[in-house]
Amino acid sequence: MPRRARLALAGIPWHIIQRGNNRSACFYHQEDYLFFLEQLELQAETFGCQVHAYCLMTNHVHLLVTPAESDSASLMMKNLGQRFVQFINRTYQRTGTLWEGRFKSCITQEDQYVLSCYRYIELNPVRAGMVGHPQDYQWSSFSFNGAGQPNSLISPHPLYSNLAVDSGERLLAYQELLKSALSEREINAIRSATNGNFVLGNDRFQREIELALGKRTRPGKPGRPHTNSD
Repeated sequence: MPRRARLALAGIPWHIIQRGNNRSACFYHQEDYLFFLEQLELQAETFGCQVHAYCLMTNHVHLLVTPAESDSASLMMKNLGQRFVQFINRTYQRTGTLWEGRFKSCITQEDQYVLSCYRYIELNPVRAGMVGHPQDYQWSSFSFNGAGQPNSLISPHPLYSNLAVDSGERLLAYQELLKSALSEREINAIRSATNGNFVLGNDRFQREIELALGKRTRPGKPGRPHTNSD
């Protein structure tokens, strides 16, 4: 059966996951991470995507972006993915695919879930048991969002900026936010929406997106016919 068309709207944040094929590694050395981030910044600028948060894990990538046009994120990911695969295949003299199909994504309700996505993304290495604190993981946006280090790739989302007027107080507020782990309910909601190509938000927001796109934005009820999701 055909895949459900991706839910795509401009000006609303997307949570994106791109996994390695069969959950295999897609980063091997420091140069791979650096090349990916360099290309992410280039493709985001080219196609009009603001990158708010990211985390490059060994075998998958998390991004939080706001696209300027409905196809901006898809074009960014397509070109980024192609260039990174070419780089990896050339560097390690390999052939074949690197990614596990097309990327997963969900449209994210700003006032309720954007900061949850920030936390979900930057706490990923902590949940995976790789580090004890997000500041100890080199390949995430915490260095900017939580530590204030310069990063030309990052465009702060207004909800992040509104944590405090003063930049120092904002960093402290964000650090305090990340001290509390996400609940299982929040984690499951983010995972379900992203893996299923649904909307991450409350019922009102889901209905608004359904009206705007004329498409289903949430899982169907048990027993109802449905198409395969991404």
